[in-house]
Amino acid sequence: MTTDSLEYAGFWVRVGASLIDTVLVLCVTLPALIAVYGWAYFSMPQTGTVVGTADFLISWVAPAVAVVAFWLYKQATPGKMALHLRIVDARTGHAITAGQSIGRYLGYFVSTIPLGLGLIWVAFDPKKQGWHDKLAGTVVVRSKARGPQPVTFEQP
Repeated sequence: MTTDSLEYAGFWVRVGASLIDTVLVLCVTLPALIAVYGWAYFSMPQTGTVVGTADFLISWVAPAVAVVAFWLYKQATPGKMALHLRIVDARTGHAITAGQSIGRYLGYFVSTIPLGLGLIWVAFDPKKQGWHDKLAGTVVVRSKARGPQPVTFEQP
């Protein structure tokens, strides 16, 4: 795919992809947490952000590993794939490296800490990069021609 046929993916399509990913992560993690802790998990007093080791592994480690693996092997999470988005190196347009993937994932924490400003930044940046993209040297792109084919009508 040439650069002429690509455009930077904007804020709302990326929000849509994130919502899809969030639902998928919940569909995997909630049953696992309930299997380990039972329904009492939702009423347990939490010290910090995790209830126990299993909670940490299921809620934090497994999603991080899955996201980084999807970025490395598919250039997108399932939500981004559903919306035909790809994460590429900002300089070359090629697939991102393992270092960029891990840096991008950790960059999400930097992007969300100041009231999500680093995520909202996508809406205003010329290349539609969030702070996590800038830190990792990545961009999210999609095809300009997203439909199955252009609309044509026969002339009378």
